[in-house]
Amino acid sequence: MAVGGRARVTGHLVRGTTGVLDRVGDMSVIALEGFRRTWDVRAWFWEFVQQCWFLARVTSLPVLLVSLPLGATVALQVGQLAWQLGASSATGGAVIVGLVREVAPMASALLIAGAGGSAMTSDIGARNIRDELAAMEVMAVNPIHRLVTPRLWAASTVAVLLVPLVIVAGAGGGYFFNVVVQGVTPGAYFDGAVSLLVTSDLLVTLFKAWIFGFIAAIMSCYFGMTCQTSPVGVGRAVNRSTVVTFLLVFAVNYVITMIYFLAYPPRAL
Repeated sequence: MAVGGRARVTGHLVRGTTGVLDRVGDMSVIALEGFRRTWDVRAWFWEFVQQCWFLARVTSLPVLLVSLPLGATVALQVGQLAWQLGASSATGGAVIVGLVREVAPMASALLIAGAGGSAMTSDIGARNIRDELAAMEVMAVNPIHRLVTPRLWAASTVAVLLVPLVIVAGAGGGYFFNVVVQGVTPGAYFDGAVSLLVTSDLLVTLFKAWIFGFIAAIMSCYFGMTCQTSPVGVGRAVNRSTVVTFLLVFAVNYVITMIYFLAYPPRAL
């Protein structure tokens, strides 16, 4: 019995590992196939414009509503400690550096995945259960080139464009608490950030946002194209795509941040 139990456990582990590798392979195929015909811009440009407009429309207001209180909360937490240490003027630097390096790409990615990615998954999943994807293949139209490629570029582009919006809104929330409430001068608030930030910080942030938008689009399209052909299957695909995107974004963010800090150690005032 013990030998049989170990054999069953081993079989389950092997099948589970094989299933995960199959999914990773399918995701990689969709991603590479989506990029393969990127040069044929005329075939997907207007779909790209429509997807950019849709993503910008559903994420712009939420990103403002998230960033304003987030910047104020960070300023509140850091400001109290800085005030006890007699360094209230350093709060602005801590707030803006945190926004630029970590908060901005993460906030844009999570909103792209939550608001835009879920809509992508449900749209492609609905096409899947209506056999539209199969009909496109019958008509010699590659559904990945027609549907996935514009969504990849749209999600990445809008994620990058949301970064300045997050930074400005978060800095505004921190400015209100630090300058209006605590009485720190505006010059001191912005001076700390200017002395701490470097150009590479912004470049890495934009790169992160682009990668995160790409991940959100890939997960959304993959789960939509492989969902069960039923309304329940579409709902499960939306849930899975959002959860998996969040996990991947946090993992990739850790790896990129670690590599960046090893290459360019942060400096103090």
